[in-house]
Amino acid sequence: MYWEDTDAGGVVFYANYLKFFERARTEWLRALGFAQERLRTETGALFVVADTSVRYLSPARLDDLVEVSVEPHEIGRASMSVRQQAWRAGPGSPVLLAEGHIRIGCVDAGTFAPRRIPNAILEALK
Repeated sequence: MYWEDTDAGGVVFYANYLKFFERARTEWLRALGFAQERLRTETGALFVVADTSVRYLSPARLDDLVEVSVEPHEIGRASMSVRQQAWRAGPGSPVLLAEGHIRIGCVDAGTFAPRRIPNAILEALK
């Protein structure tokens, strides 16, 4: 973790876990072959967060190495729910820091109206 992620006591500020989860979803999509800007320009689709729930279990601190997972939970035609976990990595056993359930919707980039998730993404998630 970096100074910018922590409070004056060197503990990661709770809202930053949502940023970590967002970054992990972006990298997860990229690893599946779907860079978000390319997705927008080629298909006109964007993903937006519709709902979040985060449970905080243990604090992360300055200089901790944190790894974040993304696991699709429910996949619909226009939205999906993912389960995400943030873990302190490094020496010793990993420690679960926070876990979140995030529902993301697919919308039209021009109107923000709900739209179907592109078939290529749905196929990659099977």
